[in-house]
Amino acid sequence: MNNDQKAKVIKQFSKNADSYVTSHSHARGNDLQHIEKWLHPDPDWKVLDIATGGGHTAKTLAPLVNQVFASDLTKTMLQNTASHLRNYENIFFILADAENLPFLDETFDAVTCRIAAHHFPNPEVFLKETSRVLKPEGKFLLIDNVVPEEDTLADFMNRFEKMRDESHVSCLSPSEWNRLTSKYHFEELKRDVHKKTYPFQTWVQRTTDSKNDWKRVENYILDGSNEALSYFSVRNEDNRIVSLEVDEMMSIYEKG
Repeated sequence: MNNDQKAKVIKQFSKNADSYVTSHSHARGNDLQHIEKWLHPDPDWKVLDIATGGGHTAKTLAPLVNQVFASDLTKTMLQNTASHLRNYENIFFILADAENLPFLDETFDAVTCRIAAHHFPNPEVFLKETSRVLKPEGKFLLIDNVVPEEDTLADFMNRFEKMRDESHVSCLSPSEWNRLTSKYHFEELKRDVHKKTYPFQTWVQRTTDSKNDWKRVENYILDGSNEALSYFSVRNEDNRIVSLEVDEMMSIYEKG
């Protein structure tokens, strides 16, 4: 099952490699502006960016630290990102599984993972590996979409995300992340949960293969309960979705 899921991730991100470099929500998200302020990086740091995707976090950190290792499961994605960031001489691109990192224990001063963990089949293994490669008192910055704490709304969101993108596994809730990070000796220093708006057409077409696929996603969302339509701020005109909102969590931890 895990290998099948990872194959879906590789397939999805291989065919959409360049769109994740240019995607507005990935390339110009407000969270990128807060990374330096939250991490307080030292110029001597060695940083690992897990599931780097379009490389936006690595690009943000490169001028602030000594070395950035940008890792990703998808070779096509990583090759494309390396081409876009070829002028950043202190970014090193590593083909790697977030759940089986090819690094020695206590290698990094900081680890980051942005808008990717919902693709991981085993988030506990990802956190265990993150803790392993991080130095004592090292910083871990996690940014990802999260589901509401209410089960019905959480199920609704994960279902439409899975319909839109077959490589999606599951968004967790903030309380689930808190439980798992505590298990692997991370102390949360700061957390922010905020709304993120997706223009529907761009969002759905980036990962679906046909108009029938994205119409299926649209119809599923429109058939949601009033509570769901309200929570996700679904805006529609003439029964066509214009935009919706999901929750994004930005949390920083220290390894105990």
